[in-house]
Amino acid sequence: MLRFTKASPCPAFVVLLICLAIVGCAGQKLTPGEVCPCVPEARLEKSIAPEAALEDFSCTLKKWEGSDTLHFLVTLKNVSTQPQRYRVHIFLDNGKAVGGLIPSSTKQGLVEPGKTASFTYPVPGVMVHLPKSLILTVKTVTP
Repeated sequence: MLRFTKASPCPAFVVLLICLAIVGCAGQKLTPGEVCPCVPEARLEKSIAPEAALEDFSCTLKKWEGSDTLHFLVTLKNVSTQPQRYRVHIFLDNGKAVGGLIPSSTKQGLVEPGKTASFTYPVPGVMVHLPKSLILTVKTVTP
């Protein structure tokens, strides 16, 4: 007499979930020189000062301190009537954060009304994948 037993799909399902979690955590890997959006718009939480307009926010992979590293390119436009300086913070979903000032130095002046300024922020440590989500904040700094 032949006896058939039904295999439980539970172990296969658990293995599938683990594989998807590992692949999903990696994010999209960039190739050096490729410029692309950092995250989908739905995964980008923005807080931009009313005196600034975000003209560009993109990512690229470039050499930094001897290895390929993720870089954030931030371009801001001064939409106010006064010269401005901006503080930029970028918080990644893996706990890392980068940021700085635009313009980084005031020797050449502030961002004049109607003008744009940009800066590229490298992520410390070797990071070659795009984040899944991030938070971008831009505030004005009083000179």
